[in-house]
Amino acid sequence: MIQLLGELPPDVLLVAAAKTREPSEILAAIDSGIKIIGENYVQEAERAYGAVGKRAEWHFIGHLQKNKVKKAVAIFDMIETVDSLDIAEEIGRRSGQIGKTMPVLVEINSGREPNKSGIFPEHAAELITDLSRISNVHIMGLMTMGPPVPKAEDMRRYFRETKALFEKIKALAIPGVEMKYLSMGMTDSYQIAIEEGANIIRLGTKIFGERHGSTHEDK
Repeated sequence: MIQLLGELPPDVLLVAAAKTREPSEILAAIDSGIKIIGENYVQEAERAYGAVGKRAEWHFIGHLQKNKVKKAVAIFDMIETVDSLDIAEEIGRRSGQIGKTMPVLVEINSGREPNKSGIFPEHAAELITDLSRISNVHIMGLMTMGPPVPKAEDMRRYFRETKALFEKIKALAIPGVEMKYLSMGMTDSYQIAIEEGANIIRLGTKIFGERHGSTHEDK
């Protein structure tokens, strides 16, 4: 773990994607130098948070359901997967109730997959302009997953397009929007993602080892 952390550029944040991992595994990762834990499910995060608490930062990296937002804003330091006005308004409402402003990233469906979460790139600027008006929500950049591909190099085009979109939106200088973070790249593709401009990467297998039945989205 120390070697991995030492290999990353100093401006790249490493999120340990802890989907289905035990709190003991998460604690071991923190002891090895991990500072940010990523969770896909609020229920799993609650259990892990009970054991770990504020020993790490917490990023939500899964699809957030509206009925889970109240619990999510109490646990997480950032929500990386906002893709609609509706969910952002609920995040803002629930965050306001506890006196918090939630940093969020807007999830981009860079593969334009009709059955996947995330907004298509061509609609992102309009959505972000709308989101910028919501109280207690602070837009801080973009996140993308990318579609399943035969080999990691095939992800480059999706990362490159998302980086170009990131720069385009940054240039718009939308009031209240801070385009600071670009979250993309997992175990198989994080090196390519960094080459294409990512400054947050989300690694699961690379940190915790293989998991039975793991998929592209678990890496």
